Amino acid sequence: MPRVWDVPVHDSTRVRDARVAAEHAATLAGLDEQHTATAALVATELATNLLKHAGGGRVLIDVVAPTVLTAERDETRLVQVVTVDHGPGISDVAAALSDGFSTTRSLGAGLGTCARLADDFDLHSVPGRGTVVVARIGAAPDGRAAQPGPAAGVRAGAVNVPFGGADYSGDAWAWVRSGDRVTLMLADGLGHGPEAARASTAAVEALRGSAHLAPAEALRRLDTALTGTRGAAVAVAQVDTRAAVLRFAGIGNIGARLCEGGTWRHLVSRPGIVGTHRPTTLREQEAVWADDRVLVLHSDGLPSRWTPTPDTCRTAADPALTAAVTVRDASSSARPVRDDTAVAVLAPDPPDRP
Repeated sequence: MPRVWDVPVHDSTRVRDARVAAEHAATLAGLDEQHTATAALVATELATNLLKHAGGGRVLIDVVAPTVLTAERDETRLVQVVTVDHGPGISDVAAALSDGFSTTRSLGAGLGTCARLADDFDLHSVPGRGTVVVARIGAAPDGRAAQPGPAAGVRAGAVNVPFGGADYSGDAWAWVRSGDRVTLMLADGLGHGPEAARASTAAVEALRGSAHLAPAEALRRLDTALTGTRGAAVAVAQVDTRAAVLRFAGIGNIGARLCEGGTWRHLVSRPGIVGTHRPTTLREQEAVWADDRVLVLHSDGLPSRWTPTPDTCRTAADPALTAAVTVRDASSSARPVRDDTAVAVLAPDPPDRP
């Protein structure tokens, strides 16, 4: 089941909790001692920054797949550390990433250190709106057969927030590759808690054997795999990079929005529940896939009136960063979340990206 650590950081005692969570996640990801120590240090530094510069925030720690799949059976798992705050923001991001920069009396090495140590690092900050940071730690296994090919030009990432600080989220995401096709799936197990997590985990496992299938056919296979669970809402999006086509099919209340050059359109799912009440017919939607496209899938933990901002369509941003910014900007203390919340993002991977 998708274990997620949601650590609210509002006093110094929770910094240790973030470090311990990172160590547990590293064990689940199978990281060696060096990478485990790095994950713990990054989580500690980012949590400390929340207190020093934002007055607090939250740390989300998860075990995730790489943002780019370089092999059809990529078993690499990374520790992802995300921090979200609604603090004053950073007016000069470049300076904040330089060693020695500080708005307090600290050494100011936190963000710069994290950016150097992490295998992936991205940051988004707007003065007055807060800061989101994404860092991933974990090297690929030695000797992995890389298959760069056209499909390597697509990235995916996500954030997953369990309801009420629970250990497990009823939402789950995964993505797989088969030749020139990459497929992203988001599943929302009915309700929340362990049984919802069991349903969404079954969807993830079934997707791994369905990478070669079109979205509608993959959903049919997932429906069989989820029989005996409480069922899930599931959306499947597939990019054929050679044909430059995006295909989408969904069942249930997974939201899907595609940004096309700054303009957003909805992709529509069919009513039903995968595993218990699948519609007899499934229609796939198609759209052109290009370097200015960004696809956002989200569970119903996100407010229904969520409106994308220009920041949501930044193709150069890390997909998980875009997902975290979406969660931050859609959250409101006036409308408390009543379910697990997951946002998964599919975006191009520019060949000149650092």
